[in-house]
Amino acid sequence: MFDNLSERLERSFKILKGEGKITEINVAETLKDVRKALLDADVNYKVAKTFTDTVKQKALGQNVLTAVKPSQLMVKIVHDELAQLMGGEAAELNLKGHPSVILMAGLNGAGKTTLSGKLAKLLKDKMKRKPLLVACDVYRPAAIEQLRVLAEQIEVPIYMNLESKDPVKIALEGIHEAKAKAYDTVIVDTAGRLAIDEALMQEIAAIKEATQPDETLFVVDAMTGQDAVNTAKEFNERLDYDGVVLTKLDGDTRGGAALSIRTVVNKPIKFVGTGEKMEALDVFHPDRMADRILGMGDIVSLVERAQEQYDEEEARRLQKKIQRNKFDFNDFYSQIQQIKKMGNLKDLAAMIPGVGKAIKDVDIDDNAFKNIEAIILSMTPKERTNPEILNGSRRTRIAKGSGTSLQEVSRLIKQFDQTRKMMKMVTGEE
Repeated sequence: MFDNLSERLERSFKILKGEGKITEINVAETLKDVRKALLDADVNYKVAKTFTDTVKQKALGQNVLTAVKPSQLMVKIVHDELAQLMGGEAAELNLKGHPSVILMAGLNGAGKTTLSGKLAKLLKDKMKRKPLLVACDVYRPAAIEQLRVLAEQIEVPIYMNLESKDPVKIALEGIHEAKAKAYDTVIVDTAGRLAIDEALMQEIAAIKEATQPDETLFVVDAMTGQDAVNTAKEFNERLDYDGVVLTKLDGDTRGGAALSIRTVVNKPIKFVGTGEKMEALDVFHPDRMADRILGMGDIVSLVERAQEQYDEEEARRLQKKIQRNKFDFNDFYSQIQQIKKMGNLKDLAAMIPGVGKAIKDVDIDDNAFKNIEAIILSMTPKERTNPEILNGSRRTRIAKGSGTSLQEVSRLIKQFDQTRKMMKMVTGEE
């Protein structure tokens, strides 16, 4: 995500390195490069021009402090303007109804049905709400089945009416069901089309008119670049939606949609999909995204993800075990599962300042823990609890059972022993 744009912007700022002060000439040269980088990232031409004009105006109006280099000042100005371009601050959902209704709209292939499931999980887990999914795509039986499977997976109820072909009727029935069973949020998954057409627009407009949603969210595939922006504009003219959700932002996307869409439709980006897992939906923070575009990492989001998996009682239990040197393979396996829940490993690593650039060409497989898990699960309960009994014959059996080599098993046990010693030292107990 944004890797190419980040590199191009970094090269642009190098023009100012070694310069004693900001001048109209060196700023013009830098911003010419910045504008080209934005256009190559598929940012709307008018947006790119307005952006660089604003940066130029602010840069030339600055008196450079002796402690701040011109290139550093330019990075700060570009960062602030990027954040402003994408909305300035995070936009919250407006959920005031009883129940609150969220209407999902978009084209086929944008990931709308999956996104409905992800949003339901986010509302349930992070906002402690009681969502109900409503299947209103009456044209594709596979879409209804997909939503049913997702609902089961995330343990959220779903309303379906397989006998009806009237999406307005089904949506209203879903709201009635929510009121009857005390669900506080209704997520209506509507039908998409392969392209914008009048029938689609009339149908979604009719559902919106009937349900009076608190939030109408337009779901768009970030990988379609300027097409995404054009589609967003057309939908907004007909639906006047409340916010945008960008999916597939973890793919090989140039990022132009994220940078252009806010300006073109004047509606906030509320969420971004960053992977295939059901947890991979994040609130969109423009300032943090600007940090990542400029290679500064996103340590705040990393900490937030870690805190979501953090259990105080479990942490206290672990600390006591570490102090008594009783940290075992069961605990180690549990910690791996918590890390995996935080999301894509490469995405997590890129949130650490300075790491993103270093690992951009490194392939970090999400199955990096697979062999470790196989080895641990091939141990008996007694071996997992008492690692010190893992002698040569046990290690040979574990290697065969896990489909790994004896060397891999021995390496893991050695690393585990070293980790256990280090953890005990950190707790201050000898």
